[in-house]
Amino acid sequence: MATLAANLAAESPAPAPSPEIYAVDKTHSEAVFQVRHLVTKVRGRFTDFEGVIRVDRTRPENSSVVFSIDAASVDTDVAERDTHLKSPDFFDVAKHPRITFVSSRITPRGDRYDVTGTLTMRGVAHEVTLPVEFLGSARDPWGNERAGFELETKLDRKDYGISFNAALDNGGFLLGDEVRITINIEAIRHKADAAV
Repeated sequence: MATLAANLAAESPAPAPSPEIYAVDKTHSEAVFQVRHLVTKVRGRFTDFEGVIRVDRTRPENSSVVFSIDAASVDTDVAERDTHLKSPDFFDVAKHPRITFVSSRITPRGDRYDVTGTLTMRGVAHEVTLPVEFLGSARDPWGNERAGFELETKLDRKDYGISFNAALDNGGFLLGDEVRITINIEAIRHKADAAV
């Protein structure tokens, strides 16, 4: 995380006034997905991810987000299925180890924000707009300022080259194309940036 934050700070011009910088707290966040399998829905998650959120309270449209997932950290509680998901049939993690999102535009909608940016998965990049809800901020018992965010969206996995499927004898296919994604983020403000 420190490396991602340092690189972002070094490569991005600092706006004035300086934004608040938050790092995703992985231990209190989640990135989960759900897809149809035959007649039910199967859930999975990614256990390794990182992100940096720059918050400009005076001009929210100047805020930004960088989020990165280790695709090999996919976990559905079934080892054989996870191995298949890491293969070229799905995420092809050997060639495409990370799923990334880099924002380009943020539009405030009250407590919700339309966050537009580039989502890259399996080497395919598309511009998407994600509906992000701000859940509030609080100071924890150790003096850290924290902020919460949540998003729910749907993606068509075929848009990112994930087209593996199997036809059923009675018609239809084994897997659905629509993937429901839920990301809950608790982020910690950098100490050097936080007011004393």
